[in-house]
Amino acid sequence: MKRRDLVRHLEAHGCERLREGGNHTVYVNRAAQKTSAVPRHREINDLLARKICRDLQVIEPA
Repeated sequence: MKRRDLVRHLEAHGCERLREGGNHTVYVNRAAQKTSAVPRHREINDLLARKICRDLQVIEPA
């Protein structure tokens, strides 16, 4: 899945960008008090995208 699609999905479900790193961007779901790192690659493996959503307690992308 494209990184920008995952970021849009996360932001649509209440997650916010916490900080930028060299290789990752850290997103936080303040309602669930959970954080997860999103790699700065254009393509993100579908299994990794599902894991990021589970970590942030957001529904998985279709």
